Amino acid sequence: MAATAELPTVKPLTLSRPRAIVDWLSTIDHKVIGLSYVTTAFIFFLLGGIEALLIRTQLVVPDGQLLDPRAYNQVFTMHGTTMVFLFGMPVLTGFGNYAVPLQIGARDMAFPRLNAFGYWAFLLGGLFLYASFLLGAAPNGGWFAYVPLTGPTYSPGINMDFWALGIIFLGMSTVAAAINFVVTIMALRAQGMTPFRMPLFVWTILVTACLMIIAIPPLSGAATLLELDRRFGTHFFDAQGGGDPLLWQHLFWNFGHPEVYILILPAMGMVSEILPVFSRKPIFGYAAVATSTVAIGFISVTVWAHHMFAVGLPLVAQGFFATSTVVIAVPTAVKIFNWIGTIWGGKVLLRPPFLFAAGFVAQFIIGGLSGVMVATVPFDWQAEDTYFVVAHLHYVLIGGTVFGTLAGFHYWLPKMTGRMLDERLGTLTFWLTFVGLNLAFFPMHISGLLGMPRRVYTYPPGLGWELPNFISTLGAYILGLAILAFVYNVVRSLYVGEPAGDDPWDAWTLEWATSSPPPPHNFHRLPPVLSARPLWDLKRRGRPRGCSPRSWSALCGRSPAG
Repeated sequence: MAATAELPTVKPLTLSRPRAIVDWLSTIDHKVIGLSYVTTAFIFFLLGGIEALLIRTQLVVPDGQLLDPRAYNQVFTMHGTTMVFLFGMPVLTGFGNYAVPLQIGARDMAFPRLNAFGYWAFLLGGLFLYASFLLGAAPNGGWFAYVPLTGPTYSPGINMDFWALGIIFLGMSTVAAAINFVVTIMALRAQGMTPFRMPLFVWTILVTACLMIIAIPPLSGAATLLELDRRFGTHFFDAQGGGDPLLWQHLFWNFGHPEVYILILPAMGMVSEILPVFSRKPIFGYAAVATSTVAIGFISVTVWAHHMFAVGLPLVAQGFFATSTVVIAVPTAVKIFNWIGTIWGGKVLLRPPFLFAAGFVAQFIIGGLSGVMVATVPFDWQAEDTYFVVAHLHYVLIGGTVFGTLAGFHYWLPKMTGRMLDERLGTLTFWLTFVGLNLAFFPMHISGLLGMPRRVYTYPPGLGWELPNFISTLGAYILGLAILAFVYNVVRSLYVGEPAGDDPWDAWTLEWATSSPPPPHNFHRLPPVLSARPLWDLKRRGRPRGCSPRSWSALCGRSPAG
């Protein structure tokens, strides 16, 4: 088995260690960059969570007075922008940065300096967006920035200039990371790691990176055109000047719906890694899970206009996009049945990574079913721009992305830090998150069907919306408690957590074949890759069938690729 290193002492980075700060600023180590992505994205997640609590507190009762319309629009816009652009994509990019080279047996990413550039572009873009608060001019046109409301006529200040320019910065970061992932996965896999021996998390990162390359340029182009309209007198989205405001929606949703799968596929990959380990059996239907990932990526670029059923599309177009939206549920359902088949009959270990992974499956089913509902054009005409759509979105992105991310945190943090998280706190975090999510967002289905429009800063009494909004606000605060419990657990583990060892979960992918944390070069030696579960082969079966003692010894003693 791979040689292990003595567990290093974990010391938090402090300003009294200037050399460590200089090393961090100049690093090109994919592990440090991955941790930087994850940490920075999580800080932005906390800011987005505070904004969410402000929104829910404003709406807890009719005629709320906490935020005036101007402040509400800014908080609402920055909440959505933060959760999508400053948390969702970067945190998954960070996990990919850390885990992918380890899982494929590489020393680093293919382009380490481009990797560092991607992180710093992300950080600067996020700081630029939040600097708008210091000037009292935070973006206020919604995270979707629909024109003409965000054009020069209706948004004359600099608020949406911050948004457009920040999105361009973040787009550069995302494309840089995506190119790096594709080249790394295609060129630097360990000897013997054929495509159908890659970990499923690597599969999802590969497809996600391809989607990023396809989806981010339309958004960056749209933001550039918006800024030209706002500051240089062009008329790309101005109907009076010969432009078309619907062009914005087509460009934005060309990004926006693949973006849903950019945010969900890596979380699906995490779940596909975690459920087999804690069910103590192989993933049910590995090839089906991998190919369904590719199918989801392919179909996701054909469904964007289902966000536009209410704008007057031709009936043929509405039929096409409704059909493609229903069709994309098929490969998603394949994954769900594979996950259930993996758990079924397994020796399930009810530990925090498994709880969050199983919770992901349950919550994502709810989000998927409501997604099929709004894919039905007549129903969508009734539910469009109501809180029913808000409920659907959050079941997908919190029940999916956030649950998957928390599963990934509990699974891989012992590898990253060398310390175990407290399992009782992890279980408490899961139940608070599970209860908080359902209390916060399930009532929004009801308020939406009762006619409550989204994006309103207050509402009058007597419409039947009071109780759903009160319950939703209660759930939001429970979610806040869950995140505080998680943060406390992480900080506690850094100081007093039990040493993790190299392979605390008895897992079978390559990242568990090295020390925790890994050395700068990742591996001293690599086990042979003769199946999708190389450590299982090594630990459970000895020499794999068909492998001679000489070839086994040679493979076990080779240096890592890359």
